Amino acid sequence: MNGQKLILGQTLAFHADPFAEEPAAAARHERRGAVLVAGGRIAAVGPAEALRAAHPAAEVEDLGAALISPGFVDAHVHYAQTAIIASWGKRLIDWLNLYTFPEELRFADPAHAAAIAARYFDLTLAHGTTSVVSYGTVHPESVEAFFAEAARRNLRAFAGKTCMDRNAPEGLTDTPQSAYDDSKRLLDRWHGVGRLSYVVTPRFAPTSSREQLAALGALWAERPGTLMQTHLSEQTDEVAWVAALFPEARDYLDTYEAAGLLGPGALFGHAIHLTERERARLRETGAGLVHCPTSNTFIGSGLFDLPGLAAAGQRIGLATDTGGGSSFSMLRTMAAAYEIAQLRGTALHPAQLWWLATAGNARLLGMADRIGTLAPGIEADLIAVDLASTPAIAQRAARAGDIWEALFPTIMMGDDRAIAAVWIAGERLPRPAG
Repeated sequence: MNGQKLILGQTLAFHADPFAEEPAAAARHERRGAVLVAGGRIAAVGPAEALRAAHPAAEVEDLGAALISPGFVDAHVHYAQTAIIASWGKRLIDWLNLYTFPEELRFADPAHAAAIAARYFDLTLAHGTTSVVSYGTVHPESVEAFFAEAARRNLRAFAGKTCMDRNAPEGLTDTPQSAYDDSKRLLDRWHGVGRLSYVVTPRFAPTSSREQLAALGALWAERPGTLMQTHLSEQTDEVAWVAALFPEARDYLDTYEAAGLLGPGALFGHAIHLTERERARLRETGAGLVHCPTSNTFIGSGLFDLPGLAAAGQRIGLATDTGGGSSFSMLRTMAAAYEIAQLRGTALHPAQLWWLATAGNARLLGMADRIGTLAPGIEADLIAVDLASTPAIAQRAARAGDIWEALFPTIMMGDDRAIAAVWIAGERLPRPAG
């Protein structure tokens, strides 16, 4: 055996942004395709028979009619909220006080953090998500546990210590200096180790003083190439709270811009209630907006303007936002994004939804050369998607006239049953128990 593996099935490879050109033309579909994997990376993609003829010694794994796709990339999660997902009945600020903060206090215990990290990755991998960008808690132990578990599984993963020095309970606050010091120490220890990346992480302006935001802005400036993540304009009462806390700011975004936390590599979760100035500055600076549709509906935040923002040239990603989001599944997240866009008068094409969850998110993270698409040289984090995983999906897909009609029922109705196989760096994972 020469170490090469040939995975057969349908393939779908994006070569362009489906928001920038005709969506169906942005990808190439092979009804009988193959992905050649060697050394943990994709070596070739093309018609199955051609690749089999060119690589006769490769080990062959035939998935039949399953769709071979890059694993999903989730651009905004809170792994520490795994245990409180689907908690009833609160909006953002009450959600934080009643559910999030009490749960996050438990992450001072390294054993608890390790157990939740393992559970979180079990759940997300079962749903076909192979890369995530996560907030930790204020405790360095939470980030240590996340990265240790991701490293054990050889995942391409991103995370940072959540920094808060006000408007949070005792036990969940740090200081401007300790936020800088802890973040720098974690960055030095983990960033670039294996497939891990550190993300500078102020939770959001209401829980960070001007001094803390500035300290984290300084750290981010010292480490070019790292990402920064925070929240922006999720709910209207939050926007009003920020205006009261920062009366000198022109708007919510200005609280970050004044601290040096705006630019390429900045990831702003939610970004629903934006002013025209904020839209213009986000576009000008190349910052990223992360759409979290199941969260936005679950806690009543509002309807993100994906069609309008995409048409204006904004950089947009897609995320579950677990546990404010109500599902670990990027399929369910795509479905919610479709539904919200429909409420805004636009029917998103299946190519646009799938691209957001794979190549689009990879581009947002500056990782388009490593994850998110089927192309030579890309890391072989792959999934096989059963496009007939339930009777309801199968009967609709049977009538499909093309790949997009076949894929759309799985986007709208699929769950972990649709994920027939997962490969991390070319190694197939065992099926979850049960």
